[in-house]
Amino acid sequence: RAWLGITWVYAGWNKASDSGFLTPASPHYIGAQINGFLSTSPISGFLRHALEHAQLVGWMTMIGEFAIGIAILAGFAMQLASIAGFLVSLTLWLSVTWTVKPYFLGSDTAYMALWAALFFSLRASGKKSQKLIPDLRDRREVLKGGAIAVGAILVSALGRLTAKTGKNPEAGSTITTVANFPVGSTMQFTAKDGSPAILFRTNSGVFAYSAICTHQGCTVGYDQGQHLLVCPCHGAAYDPTQNAAVVAGPAPAPLPKISVAIKGANIVQI
Repeated sequence: RAWLGITWVYAGWNKASDSGFLTPASPHYIGAQINGFLSTSPISGFLRHALEHAQLVGWMTMIGEFAIGIAILAGFAMQLASIAGFLVSLTLWLSVTWTVKPYFLGSDTAYMALWAALFFSLRASGKKSQKLIPDLRDRREVLKGGAIAVGAILVSALGRLTAKTGKNPEAGSTITTVANFPVGSTMQFTAKDGSPAILFRTNSGVFAYSAICTHQGCTVGYDQGQHLLVCPCHGAAYDPTQNAAVVAGPAPAPLPKISVAIKGANIVQI
């Protein structure tokens, strides 16, 4: 019980204190993480819907982890908290650690087993104080639940306030070499602000754009067949040969341009 409670509180704090977790321009952004699981997860349909509301999902995840951990440590509604913890672990297994081979190297299945064991041990204890649903007619129960909910929100907000911004790549840092990036090439790289970006080279030189869709912050990819930058969430498409102008979908603006140049034998961010 103590291990699960402390771990869930720590998990919430880890996300809340990460300045990039809710920032679309960061590689740690919750939306970028979800986007990375779409091609491998068996629940990709669910994740695709979650991606549309990535920041809301991020806040709900943080607050939920704090609430579960605090409830377990405080001994409040532990059966309900155990079910919630099990479902969180199940979701993480089907997305984050689904591709971990062999399976026992991933931690989420182990946490699923721990949450299940806690739940059934609470059920077996038969204690009246450990009902599945708290008695909302009891004023003290309502106050305890409210205090835990408010505490989870306040700790999440505190974590966001204390979040430290990570160091960004220095201007002029090398992306690749000219020799390794001939005319007609395309590659993904990390921009100075830590966001994903896409580099192109044509006969006229090199140019790059942010890979963050201007609609809802999903990560776009380059479609070789269409010669367009396409968002997997809502079908927005951008033409890289026309300053990343929007040519399809709901995006309200072109992709931001990123300054790059050929310096000697290297292609660098400037």
